[in-house]
Amino acid sequence: MLLTTVLDLVLPQSCAGCGAGGARWCPACHAELVGAPARRLPEPVPDGLPDCWSAAPYEGAVRAAVVAYKERGAVALAEVLAEAVAFTVVTAVNGAKAPWADGRFAVVPVPSARRTRRHRGHDPVGRLAVLAAARLRAWGLRAEAWPALGQARRVADQAGLSSAERSSNLAGSLQVRRAAKGPPAACAVLLDDIVTTGATLAEAARALSSAGMRVPLAATVAATRRRS
Repeated sequence: MLLTTVLDLVLPQSCAGCGAGGARWCPACHAELVGAPARRLPEPVPDGLPDCWSAAPYEGAVRAAVVAYKERGAVALAEVLAEAVAFTVVTAVNGAKAPWADGRFAVVPVPSARRTRRHRGHDPVGRLAVLAAARLRAWGLRAEAWPALGQARRVADQAGLSSAERSSNLAGSLQVRRAAKGPPAACAVLLDDIVTTGATLAEAARALSSAGMRVPLAATVAATRRRS
């Protein structure tokens, strides 16, 4: 990870979204990322899924940026991805028909398995939660990152599983860690990089609800176009 960061500083830059030279993230790809935050629900919607919003569809430059950030250590993209998901949260909150928070809320990242974090060399969603919460505070919202969720048990690889199979695979797999400090608020916004079937977000919402928190919203950088 350190080597990747150093190389980002000394090598010629190309856009992670389109490959154009001159910048790590070009204005055209930035417009694609932040231009259309919207409610994007999977089909079918799993039981327990909060209202689910994403910054953009998981395709094109957005997909390239998420993959580069998560899997190739392009941590320089964290700020732009966090900005996108924070803007998505603001859009969802401002568009709500009734206020769902008392002015303060926790931004809770969906955790990766420990073996996945070790393989990647960083915690991409945890980093996004910290940066997104800081951006939300700069915009006047009382948000605080709260990385309280952890794995309660191991799960099978999700690749290729249907929506129902993912829900069954994930049931009871997350919990609020005993070592976690008390929540900074009674209300939580779940944060993840991608929503596919929504099963992971629904399981994370269940774990937080079991700890007495309200979870009215989930926000992601991107949403797949997967359908049942």
